[in-house]
Order: sequence, then structure tokens, then C-alpha cells
Amino acid sequence: MLAASNQLLWSMIGLLLTMGGTFLEAHITTLPLSWSKHGIHTFSLGVTFQIGGVLLVGCLGGKNAGALSQIAYLVMGLTLLPVFADGGGIGYVKLSQFGYLLGFIPGAWICGLFAFKARPSLESLAFSCICGLLTVHICGIGYLILSYFFQWQGTETLSLTQAILKYSWFALPGQIVVICAITLIAYILRQIMFY
Repeated sequence: MLAASNQLLWSMIGLLLTMGGTFLEAHITTLPLSWSKHGIHTFSLGVTFQIGGVLLVGCLGGKNAGALSQIAYLVMGLTLLPVFADGGGIGYVKLSQFGYLLGFIPGAWICGLFAFKARPSLESLAFSCICGLLTVHICGIGYLILSYFFQWQGTETLSLTQAILKYSWFALPGQIVVICAITLIAYILRQIMFY
């Protein structure tokens, strides 16, 4: 278990990673074998590194630091600071996709809980990240269902099935690649920091 001062430090780092990751699109490169013939080409994964920041702080700082960083992120965004992808403000609560942002809190907590249950290994950290990601998507889908029931903003243009496909299904492959990178980074950092 980490000391309270370390958890506070990790929660601040997690807040910064989540804010920065919101605006940084994830890309992947071609295989190194083809670099000599065609050069280095990158392809967008269709997602940002935002979920990576959420899960990395859980893997490195634990459940409390992960949840605290995401609570701070939501408070900042809902009080008009432009830390969300489309700005900020209390009006975000009425957007159908807000549930995914709300899911960052339990997602980071679950990830942090499982990341410190066993010695850090690639398998245990990947499992904790996948559990955190699934928690985010379950919260997001639940909020989508509520938003369609109450006819909030964003429900006019897409059907519920189309919204679930757009915000969950189509984002999953890119998020899984981000999770692979986060798992490796978390494993290396946990080995370097001896915890």
C-alpha cells in the first residue's frame, strides 16, 4: 500500500495525464521491417490517450489515487475549465456520452484495486486495465440508456444501438492497443520503483 503523500502525488500525475491524453490522438506505426522500403508510416487508432491516463494512474498509484484523480478531472471539467474534448461546463451532464467520463472514477478505482492485489506482472496489470476499461464502458452504456430514456442532448441524431456502437464497440480495438502500451509502461515503472 502506498503512503498518503504518494497517493496524492499519483493522483495529481493522473489528473495531468488524463487532461493531456484527452487531446493526444493515439497512433500506431508500421512494422520496423518495412521502414527501409517505405519509411515510417503512422495510422490513427481512432481514440485518444485519455483512457490510458485513467488506467495508468490506477496501475501506478492504486485505487484511491486513481479515483481521486478522476474526481478532480470531472470537477475541473464541470466547472467550465476546458479539460473535456469539447470544452467543459455543467451542461456535459446532459450529454449522452457523459457516462463514459463518469465511468473514469470507478474504472480507475477498479484498475488500481486489481493492480495491487498481486505482484506486478504483465498479466496482472493487463487484467487490471481490462477490468477498468470494462467498468468505464458499463458505466457509459448505462448512462446512454438513461439519456435515451430522458431524451437528453445527443439522443436526437443516433439510435441507442448506433450510440453504443459509436462510443463503445468502435472505440474498443484502439483502446485495447492503448491498454497494451499502458500495461508495458506500468510494468516497467513498477519494476524500477520497486513496488
